[in-house]
Amino acid sequence: MRALFVLFAAALTYLAGAAASAQTTDRTIDEIKTETLARAQTGAYPALGIQPVDASDALGRIHSRDPDEWAAAWSAVADTYMAKAKAASDPKEADANFVRAWRLYYFGQWPSPTSAGKQAAYQKAVDAYLQHARSFDPPLEVVHIPYEGKEIVGYLRLPANVSRPVPLVLAISGLDSRKETVAETYTAAIPEGIGFFAVDSPGTGQAPRKADETADQIYSRVLDYLATRGEIDKNRILVHGQSFGAYWAAKLAHTEAQRLVGAVTQSPPIHRTFQPDFFRGRMYTREYLFDLVPASLFVYGLKSADELIAFLPKMSLQAQGLLGKPTAPILVVGGTRDTQVPIDDLELLMNSGIEPREAWINPVGGHMGRTADKWPDPVIFRKIILPWEVRHLNAKAAAP
Repeated sequence: MRALFVLFAAALTYLAGAAASAQTTDRTIDEIKTETLARAQTGAYPALGIQPVDASDALGRIHSRDPDEWAAAWSAVADTYMAKAKAASDPKEADANFVRAWRLYYFGQWPSPTSAGKQAAYQKAVDAYLQHARSFDPPLEVVHIPYEGKEIVGYLRLPANVSRPVPLVLAISGLDSRKETVAETYTAAIPEGIGFFAVDSPGTGQAPRKADETADQIYSRVLDYLATRGEIDKNRILVHGQSFGAYWAAKLAHTEAQRLVGAVTQSPPIHRTFQPDFFRGRMYTREYLFDLVPASLFVYGLKSADELIAFLPKMSLQAQGLLGKPTAPILVVGGTRDTQVPIDDLELLMNSGIEPREAWINPVGGHMGRTADKWPDPVIFRKIILPWEVRHLNAKAAAP
């Protein structure tokens, strides 16, 4: 394999420039509409997979920052594709329309279901995705795991026609992605003989609890469950987290080191991300489309930015005394121009402990290591993350 996993230490001076140009207000609705269409046209996050014509249709119905108006506009366009899907006689045509509807409903609740309209859009997104999943071969199983009087809902998909038990990736979504988007990404792992269990981050999607410093208990319970499934090789489970999900993956690499063969941490918040001075500077970063603060408040179940800023330092893995302890093997992925998770946090994770780390750092990349041209999310997954996972899961199988 090519020597891709090298830290490019240059470009750290970017952070000073980023801090100097930090925004102090969120985008106006006109700015949001312009930026959303631009991202749809280039396939940039979070408009990945949304057709520009559909984006233009939805945005033409929006005239304010009201969350229910946003949800209604995207849902109205999505409804047309749900109707087409249900009326289609060709299964492939129906599936294509279910996918198109799912992505539009999902964007209607973006970045989090903070209103009744957005919550309704989120539920429609889940329903549309599960309609899409009916066409999967091998099938997708919706799993319900009891948890403190509630339940953890996850998507389990295992490759067919391979020897059992199979290796598996526990895939955790981020602040504004969902287990549905993660499950769609991990479709690419199935031909590699690898299964996945996709699950939401705490405070998002169908997670049974809000985020706090002990919410990783959700994933320990998931690992307990996976160990009961005879089709899954409990000795070959790896975790991958994206953005906020990478925080949980990094924590699990420490707390569940004995049950994981590796952890992929893609732009992992570790310590500085949670410090008041940094968070104040990132609250209105233009790298994020809009409403980073409302989404963060929703995830933690808090009411004000001041309350959130006072709480966040508890999330630091350094403050929790985890850094430096034994871990599962870790791959760190990110970009030096990330304005949401500073390169300091990635370096801190890489330089803590005694086990060697591997890293792929894009010196011109933003959050998740992405750039719109050469390194969009699907390319990073296909060329960097999945090969690392295949290598580590297969190496465990080959070990005596």
